[in-house]
Amino acid sequence: MFISHKPLGIAELAKITSAEKNHVEEALLELRQEYQAKDGGIEFLTLNEKYQLATRAENADLVGKFLNTETTGELTRPSLETLTIIAYRGPISKTELELIRGVNCSLIIRNLMIRDLIEANEDKTRATTVYSVTFEFLKHLGLNSISELPDFERLNRNNNLDKLLAGLVN
Repeated sequence: MFISHKPLGIAELAKITSAEKNHVEEALLELRQEYQAKDGGIEFLTLNEKYQLATRAENADLVGKFLNTETTGELTRPSLETLTIIAYRGPISKTELELIRGVNCSLIIRNLMIRDLIEANEDKTRATTVYSVTFEFLKHLGLNSISELPDFERLNRNNNLDKLLAGLVN
């Protein structure tokens, strides 16, 4: 719940954890009580039957300083690799992205979203979140369109990747 970029509902948490909804509700109640009892740096938030763990408001200045260093520094090689895949193959799901990269991409996705280089949207036909580059990404590279990326046509649809990703759907 802490690394999620959005609050999560009971049904979504049940699906992610492969647990019964009543067990998720019980766990959320316990978690809420646990975080209310301690005076740590993380708090349990609830709004409209959605839940999220977040840093406490008192730590806003410290978090702001940390995020400023994350958003102004250079991108790491894994971040650049992930951003490139999203640029050429997007909109792309986290599952597809991780299949291509072979590693968990949660923190990299979060950092790229913080930098406003990628955005998340719900793909209703696939019932999943998909990621694509933002206008900020285009502005940063001085492009008018994503199709202006080098070798875009060749890399946007790659037969080997298409076969790999098709296996994911089947």
